[in-house]
Amino acid sequence: MTGTWLPPAEYVKTIAQATSYACLYFTDTAGRPVQLRATRGGEAWQWPGGNMDPGETPWECAVRECREETGMVFEGEPRLLGALFIRHQGEAWPANHIGFIFDGGTLTDEQIASFVLDPAEHTEVQVHSLEEWRAIMAPANFDRLRVIDAARRAGTVAYLER
Repeated sequence: MTGTWLPPAEYVKTIAQATSYACLYFTDTAGRPVQLRATRGGEAWQWPGGNMDPGETPWECAVRECREETGMVFEGEPRLLGALFIRHQGEAWPANHIGFIFDGGTLTDEQIASFVLDPAEHTEVQVHSLEEWRAIMAPANFDRLRVIDAARRAGTVAYLER
């Protein structure tokens, strides 16, 4: 940059571009992670969440997406568990991707069973221990789960990069 002032619409063309998403991380009463099986995309197992709409905050996105994907109206307070930064992947995904993972707390078996999934997005809900999830998830995705679960248990916030 030369130090020359640019109007905002021109300036943003000169800096890194990113998409962003937000989600809620839930466990059952035994502390086991709750995940949804995705119908598309590179990650088979996901938390309720998705990409942010224009003008939406990460928290608003997480709550909206949870409602859309599970039918559950989440009324908890925002507590950030982690942030994930994924570098752009050239033509495959030409922008950075930034995620915000919030603590959704503990759900009862009845709450989990009452999820109403959108079949265009998710086919099922599963609850497993971390070791059971390790056996069925891709290593990078399991690592995200493991780190977020540890942050929740420790009361800290995690930061991950891919």
